[in-house]
Amino acid sequence: MNVTTKPLTLGMIVGNRGFFPSHLCDTGRKTMLKVLEEEGINVVALTPDQSHFGSIESLEEARRCADLFRAHRDEIDGVLITLPNFGDERAIANALRWSELNVPVLIHAFPDDEKNMTIKDRRDSFCGKMSCANNLKQYGIKYSLTALHTVDPESKSFRADLARFGAICRVVRGLKFARVGAIGARPQAFNTVRFSEKLLEKSGITVETLDLSEIFGRIDRLADDDASVAGKLDQISQYIQTTGIPAESLLKMAKLGAVIDGWMQERNLQASAVQCWTSLEENFGVVPCTVMSIMSNGLIPAACETDIAGTVAMMALAYASGKPSAIVDWNNNYGEDPNKAVIFHCSNLPKDVFVDQPGNFFKPEDIPVMDFQEIIAGTVGRENTYGTVNGRVKDDPFTYLRISTDDVSGRIVAYVGEGKMTNDPLKTFGGYGVAEVPELQKLLHFICENGFEHHVSMNLSQTASAVHEALEKYLGWATYYHGRA
Repeated sequence: MNVTTKPLTLGMIVGNRGFFPSHLCDTGRKTMLKVLEEEGINVVALTPDQSHFGSIESLEEARRCADLFRAHRDEIDGVLITLPNFGDERAIANALRWSELNVPVLIHAFPDDEKNMTIKDRRDSFCGKMSCANNLKQYGIKYSLTALHTVDPESKSFRADLARFGAICRVVRGLKFARVGAIGARPQAFNTVRFSEKLLEKSGITVETLDLSEIFGRIDRLADDDASVAGKLDQISQYIQTTGIPAESLLKMAKLGAVIDGWMQERNLQASAVQCWTSLEENFGVVPCTVMSIMSNGLIPAACETDIAGTVAMMALAYASGKPSAIVDWNNNYGEDPNKAVIFHCSNLPKDVFVDQPGNFFKPEDIPVMDFQEIIAGTVGRENTYGTVNGRVKDDPFTYLRISTDDVSGRIVAYVGEGKMTNDPLKTFGGYGVAEVPELQKLLHFICENGFEHHVSMNLSQTASAVHEALEKYLGWATYYHGRA
């Protein structure tokens, strides 16, 4: 099970300070466990048999908690600190330091009831949270906060906090251990998709390479009636409308897909980027777009033009949202509206991002179908370019993200933001749509002035805040958040 789909597992620390009401740790712990279960989150935490009310206050309890977390370090995606009373900041900080988890941390504090502020029931978590944060800062431990300073765990606000924190955890864990396949060299004409393997490796992202000649060799050794080919043919026919596509081209796509699938499984890869032109077309006679679209739709992102950094961005968005990501061009202006632009690729967009039925604004031709690649066909011939996925992107909110390796400064940089796909009229080819982004001209200036690529990854979700915090705070990548208040 990959990071995108596996249930979230949190280590939970219940803070306590004995001269505040300790009984609140018992009720608070039970409430928090109930909420986490309701949200489908697995928990690793001390039990009341292991410490007072399953909380930590003393040096020994902190060590016990750290030992527990270390024993489950391969499972734990993040840590939730919950403060039913003031809490002991030293015990919390020590438990995290000694656990050596290096995962995102969320600090939560219970609210007090203004009608029940007696010595027996007053929490003072409001104040304790500041002391906890202060000590984590001193210890060099990075942490996240809830939207409200104190918040009822059963509230909608806290459940939204959990969802956001879960997205942060999935992005961080997913990218820290990511393995990406680079299939073929970058297209010769595209300096723009160059990247640094070394900078990615420094952040835990490994790139495995496979030359196209090896792909062609494996295909040559693969029989037409091989079970993997038959399975891929069936998958393609069920995935997208293939009316008018030559049987020979479909067979080539199936063989290509079977070989790529096999290699990625062999190498334990979670994503890929493919040299999609023009060697494949000239030497094999098909475009890989449908094969890549199927992978991306199955939450195994696949980027065009060997854009590895673009693939990493697709992964981050998929980890944050649990939805398929696409890679597109910031392609063109849309009339004279300064906040609208045409996004486009030629295309390998995942099926789930496309309009799925005609309506008031969308026409039957907006529904995705397989076709030939019109741009490349002009130089290599139509017969060699079947397999592209044409359709229009849904009119939904979206998050965009670009990650780039800045080799000159020796760092990874990024920008992220949100917009909305519109139903504005547009008739063109490939995978396309009209995007509306607040202060788009400002964003375009930022892209150009900082030398970012024309490619951008997109996802039909609103996850920019979580992605920004994951990249900037926990991975240490300089990330511009466009439109943040």
